[in-house]
Amino acid sequence: MQILPIPSKRRSLKSLLAALVAGAGLSLAPVTATAATWAPAPAVVAPAPAPAAAPPPGDIGAPPSDPDQNDAPVTATSRQPGESKTETICNDGVDNDGDTVYDCGDNDCAGASACQADGRPEFTEERCHDWLDNDRDGAFDCDDSDCADMNACKGSWDRAPVAASSGALASGTDGFDHRADPEDLLGKGADVDGERSEHMCSDGYDNDHDGKTDCEDLGCRLDTSVVNCQPATNFRFSVVARTQGTYDVQEKKANVEFSAIQLRVLGQIPYIQNSFFLLSFRAEKTPRMVFAMFQVPIKGGHYFNINSGAGGLSLELVRSIHKRLLVDPAFYMLNAFEQGNGAALEFGGPLDKRGKFLYRTFLAGGSGRFAGNIGGTFFPDNNNNFTYSAGAQLWMNLVGYYNRFDSPLLYTPAPTSLAIAVGGKYDQRAQERYPAANIQATFRYRRLILLGEVYGKRELNFGSWQAAYNLQAGVLAVKKRLLLTGDFGQYLASPFENPPAELGYDLRRQNQEMQYRAAAHVFLWRELFMLTLLWSDRRVRTSALSTAAAVVTKQQDLRLVFQYRF
Repeated sequence: MQILPIPSKRRSLKSLLAALVAGAGLSLAPVTATAATWAPAPAVVAPAPAPAAAPPPGDIGAPPSDPDQNDAPVTATSRQPGESKTETICNDGVDNDGDTVYDCGDNDCAGASACQADGRPEFTEERCHDWLDNDRDGAFDCDDSDCADMNACKGSWDRAPVAASSGALASGTDGFDHRADPEDLLGKGADVDGERSEHMCSDGYDNDHDGKTDCEDLGCRLDTSVVNCQPATNFRFSVVARTQGTYDVQEKKANVEFSAIQLRVLGQIPYIQNSFFLLSFRAEKTPRMVFAMFQVPIKGGHYFNINSGAGGLSLELVRSIHKRLLVDPAFYMLNAFEQGNGAALEFGGPLDKRGKFLYRTFLAGGSGRFAGNIGGTFFPDNNNNFTYSAGAQLWMNLVGYYNRFDSPLLYTPAPTSLAIAVGGKYDQRAQERYPAANIQATFRYRRLILLGEVYGKRELNFGSWQAAYNLQAGVLAVKKRLLLTGDFGQYLASPFENPPAELGYDLRRQNQEMQYRAAAHVFLWRELFMLTLLWSDRRVRTSALSTAAAVVTKQQDLRLVFQYRF
């Protein structure tokens, strides 16, 4: 079979052959009636070269005399496009039935032997444009990272231009101010602004259904907190640091220190398409790894991950330290309800085609209490009982999109969104066992953001009702410059109906309390460098679970925090 080095990027084979004949002065004739090859006809006097005809519509691209060198060769055959009602030959490079899809890309060839994946990697030019997922990893041809260096996947000017729609983000046709900062483009035009976290920007799924997936989405590309979509190597390194000065009103003491140095390594797990891993370290006081997660896709946005067990139902435990409205999470929302298990399994994904309703389920276990370092535990009261937790959560994007990993810090006015999460779990602790329920809501409207969370449980061993709530609000007073935030919340518990003989470590720490905080965040340079003035007033009452006389302790402090990340 004779091989002609002509472009293969969806150009009409008929027009290419015609152009080559016209340009080179060849007369082509089939060798036999049944052979699927072309060969030169008997020698004749070649006519004078004729000027090359203009390519028909849809064949716009490189002139026939200058084919794109990135295109792979195809085999010339005796069949012409559209001569058959079905794709009769599935490896001839011709659209036999004229339906604009040829060979293994045509559904007619689904059962053909030439169109069956062999399980070998996508590592050659031919295998990277054959319409097959050869290595069966869920991505075929140029969508597979194995083909990143292939010429067939480096783009071509041999393509017809696509007209931009009225809502498209094409330069000069979308009504955007192209002198604006990148953040001003989020949520504009065709962008829905529903993908703005490392997790959502690496799952291979169009979570906000605006036609852009992962790093193609504006939110993933322009939000500086999405590190895995910034130009770099396959593994990314991120640093978040805080330097703060604190004044304790009661003790009348001041201090200045590095309060946090968070080091994160994240990216795609090698050889697993659309996977994600995250290793989070804290380096202040002493280096330690505080969180690890390894996530792989299943299908259609669903995922499975293994993590170090720090995340249950509350959002505060899974947010990075640079994504908190009040610098630190409210202790009373976590202490009586969440536990740092040794390891956890989690499944999740969308429940509908638009990604408005999401689910996640988890199972976690591990003895002892988390010592601040993965694999490190301690056993207070010499209690070695195995602890575990199992639960599920439903996330509902009622208006717009907001993800549990998104940052609530407003830098520019945000699109309207309303999200509600409802979850439940069963916990077995060293001394307690209880079912718990959690409800959260997030509302964003331009310069305003409101967050609310309610956590409740029924302790079964000793009989006690316990609940906590936290309300947060933020107002972007000056765009790209000043964000004002505040919160208020309480933890309440009823006395034990059947008090234990001895209050263990967990029970001794469950003190009733009330707290309010107010903060002013000044953006010094984008969202990367930020100065925060935080006031905190906390009133802690000796646990209602204890039989001792109640004592109320007042804790007030003023903090000036300089936070930066890169």
